Amino acid sequence: MRLGYELTIEQSQKLVMTPELIQAIQILQFNTQELENYVEEQLLTNPILETANTALSDHTEGEGGKLEEDFSSKAETEDFKGKDDTEIDWAEHFKEKGYDDISYRQWEYNSENNDYTYEQYVSSEITLTEHLMFQLQFAPIKHSCRNIGRYIIESLDENGYMTLDVEEIAKELGVSLNYVNIVLEAIQGFEPIGVGAKNLKDCLLIQLRHQNNNSPLIEEIINNYLEDIACNRLNNIAKALNVSVKEIQEAGDIIKGLEPKPGRQFSSTDETRYIIPDVTVEKIDGEYIVTVNESSAPRLNISHYYQKMLINSDKESNISKFLTGRLNSALWLIKSIEQRKQTIYNVVSAVVKYQVDFFEKGPKYLKTLTLKQIADEVGIHESTVSRSINGKYMQCPRGMFEIKYFFTSGVPGNSGEGISSESIKTFIREIVESEDPKAPLSDQAMVGLLAERGIEISRRTVAKYRDEMRLPSSSKRKRY
Repeated sequence: MRLGYELTIEQSQKLVMTPELIQAIQILQFNTQELENYVEEQLLTNPILETANTALSDHTEGEGGKLEEDFSSKAETEDFKGKDDTEIDWAEHFKEKGYDDISYRQWEYNSENNDYTYEQYVSSEITLTEHLMFQLQFAPIKHSCRNIGRYIIESLDENGYMTLDVEEIAKELGVSLNYVNIVLEAIQGFEPIGVGAKNLKDCLLIQLRHQNNNSPLIEEIINNYLEDIACNRLNNIAKALNVSVKEIQEAGDIIKGLEPKPGRQFSSTDETRYIIPDVTVEKIDGEYIVTVNESSAPRLNISHYYQKMLINSDKESNISKFLTGRLNSALWLIKSIEQRKQTIYNVVSAVVKYQVDFFEKGPKYLKTLTLKQIADEVGIHESTVSRSINGKYMQCPRGMFEIKYFFTSGVPGNSGEGISSESIKTFIREIVESEDPKAPLSDQAMVGLLAERGIEISRRTVAKYRDEMRLPSSSKRKRY
């Protein structure tokens, strides 16, 4: 074998991930909120880009309110098809076409004639600390003890439980332990009842005392048999306390009606996250219409000001080269956003067409669906389908669903079509809701009932689906 250096010419095929292609892939997998943030970043870095409202306002002032033809990205793409962007003379192109500054304008929001309504404002929610502080002002305790009350309230966790011992609080504030106990007892009478408890048992006992329920049996169960109540081991408790199982069940029902976390009904410091649907599906004249959400991301335009600057500048100047590069980047961004919209529309339309029984009849008729089936239907790669549905939500007549919800595995049915796992879960829930609570059905019994409906699955699969729905086993569902 000869070793050495030499120059050779050869042909090869390979996939090159250009920056533009990487950007297009990123834009496709963005959800609505991520896309909006990304567009805002591009508006800050690219002077050629501007929003529709800004462009429309500037154009109205300069042209006396007369609007010309829209500069659509689709027409732009067709006009440049087959050309290399670096070879286009943008200055001559703008002169020939006479484009205005309202390009890519598909939707406008007119804020001039907008009436302000109360629905436009969102009030802040009251936190647990604020709610308790308000009650502390009217509590029947000495004014000198208010500082102890504030310290105790601020030491509560988000569920309303004490995070400090009374001894620690007394030492920290330099007050008597008796004073701390008096203030704590007053706070435990605040709404919601049960705040200021040391643990779960203490919380439940506080609520019982507030209800004037002094049953020794219930107090005994709370102190010593809470785990047995949770596991529905009522026979064990009845034997230990020498009472009937029915009495234990009635006591257990009272305990289960108490609030184990009294503070969770109030807002916490965690950020509330709202879901904006990326796609809306509506039934119009018996047909399901798919609409991609465009209202959240601002409409992008090519700046009229920089168009004039590009026309009037020297082609060889640094300004012309810079603007040309920025213009290519802006057009590619607009094209990528439009391509994202079209891809999502095609994928969701194929999903809706395949899962039409779900929209018409409900979750029990959800079919098994894979990425490959939609990819073959739309004519794109599976990875593209995955990116177009990842983290995106659909608003439809049956509620809000993550688009991934419609891509489920399952088992083959007797009719030949696959039955999705979500459909099987719906059948299992219906069986549990209609069973006799005194003789709940076992997982094996559910297997037989599902087989009568044409669903052949194992007992372990039933148990797995039941656990995913947080349905207890038959022993824990039994009533006496």
